[in-house]
Amino acid sequence: MPKVGFSNARFAVPVTIVNVEDLARFQAGASVGPNEMRDAGLVKGRLWRLKVLGRGDLAVALTVRAHAFSASAAEKIAKAGGKAEVI
Repeated sequence: MPKVGFSNARFAVPVTIVNVEDLARFQAGASVGPNEMRDAGLVKGRLWRLKVLGRGDLAVALTVRAHAFSASAAEKIAKAGGKAEVI
């Protein structure tokens, strides 16, 4: 393997990050996916993959649809009475 001049960057898939604390702006019982997050201003630019991370707390029950969830994010969504769906 060459030590200089090789980059794997062209094969990387960009991931957009949203934290659990940002989802508190949605009403209880809402189904929240990438399009709803874009309308709310949480996602800007081109969206390849969406990952929800567990920073913050969630007090409302939501059905959250994303490409990936961290373990703590899925736990916090379930603890609030919601559901984490992988799309």
